[in-house]
Amino acid sequence: MAGATREGLECEIRDKHEQGQYAAAAALVIRGYGAELFGFLLAFHRDEEDAAEVFAEFSERLVRALPAFRGGSSFRTWAYALARHASLNYRRGARRRDKRQMPLPDGSEHPAVVELTRDETPAYLRTDRRARFTALRESLPREDQELLVLRVDRGLSWNDLALVRHDGASALTDEALKREAMRLRQRFHLLKKRLSALARDAGVLDDRPEGG
Repeated sequence: MAGATREGLECEIRDKHEQGQYAAAAALVIRGYGAELFGFLLAFHRDEEDAAEVFAEFSERLVRALPAFRGGSSFRTWAYALARHASLNYRRGARRRDKRQMPLPDGSEHPAVVELTRDETPAYLRTDRRARFTALRESLPREDQELLVLRVDRGLSWNDLALVRHDGASALTDEALKREAMRLRQRFHLLKKRLSALARDAGVLDDRPEGG
């Protein structure tokens, strides 16, 4: 999504939120960011049914949490944090899940959103070379996988990354946010070197110098 388009969407969501129209705001979040969020979940769960179930849980969390949103980040960043927590909750089996699907606000049914996201699955999951690179990603620890997807594929800033990964148990001060953003940035640079080495060993990248 282009920056100008995203900015317009954020303004539209914010207007609905400030007017107390939380169902409409939730629908805008899901329609605007649902495809990329589902792609984010699919990258980790690697099964459409699992990703769909986590997406449904995320949608429920979104509807319940919107009234308490205080604007400490963009709605996009906040939605990624909710999706990540839903994914962790699913993996840990923190609660019993049934197969009931909750209708989304304003009639935007969950199956329709999932169908949309399947059509817009990121290209790196479709091509052969990218698929091989994705397999390398999947061999990395979960934290590193998240970092790559959110930074490289989704283009989140370091501060937004720190906010998405915050557990929410306590307030994140400006200084703590700065430290966490720096930690993630340093980890990312080390991770890039490691992944490049793995890719060369696997034959995904060659050893020719740039421009060679």
